[in-house]
Amino acid sequence: MSNADRHGTIAQAVRETGRVTVQELADLTGASEMTIRRDLDALAAQGVLERVRGGARTLLLRGEEPPFALRAHEGVEAKRRIAAEVSSLIADGETVLLDSGTTCLEIAHLLRRRPVTVMPLSLQAVHVFGETPGPATLMVPGGQPRAAEGALTGPLTLASLAALRFDTAVMGCCGLSAAQGLTAYDLDDAAVKKAAIAVARRIIVATDSTKLGHTAYAHVGPSTLLHTVVTDSAAPADEIAALEDTGTVVKTV
Repeated sequence: MSNADRHGTIAQAVRETGRVTVQELADLTGASEMTIRRDLDALAAQGVLERVRGGARTLLLRGEEPPFALRAHEGVEAKRRIAAEVSSLIADGETVLLDSGTTCLEIAHLLRRRPVTVMPLSLQAVHVFGETPGPATLMVPGGQPRAAEGALTGPLTLASLAALRFDTAVMGCCGLSAAQGLTAYDLDDAAVKKAAIAVARRIIVATDSTKLGHTAYAHVGPSTLLHTVVTDSAAPADEIAALEDTGTVVKTV
């Protein structure tokens, strides 16, 4: 198991159980206790978990959005497969609005190598496009970044969106179901997502399967607004069928 895979496994175990011991994580990953202690120290420094005597515990309250640093370690391979599929759906020359979040950040790494025009809605994705010159054209919106998350929100972001029109908006989400639609944890983030949907001809939602069937409290819009959902193969079949019944195309990778 690679370091990245082990860190992802540890982060998920801490999140799901609330508290785990070094011995439990060693048994789970097959790594030595010394290696696990180093992993926990590194993850604690990144804000993924809290280091406690003999193990670690979650920093996440019930109903709270998992922090970016934690989500970045979860489901990495699935997110990369989703990103590859989303990139294949975008034609050269398109104007693309790219939402914030860890899955959309993986998409940014692929689109920066493409002859497309992209407006990212997070500081992390803006940085990806600005790292090295490439064929992609970067457009930078205004706005105020959410702490630790990097997502751009506020009146300047909304004004940037209102001034433009896009071929495709690639959206992330905190929750998605056929019954409750697209939802977010943060009201300001939900407002940006609503504005993004309103200015794009086509809406693609890129989300890992853990978000399907889940509902966060800030409503963005009904699932009927979505043209395509790209998710991983662990997505619940009943939720896929329900989304397809609303006219949304669902692709699993």
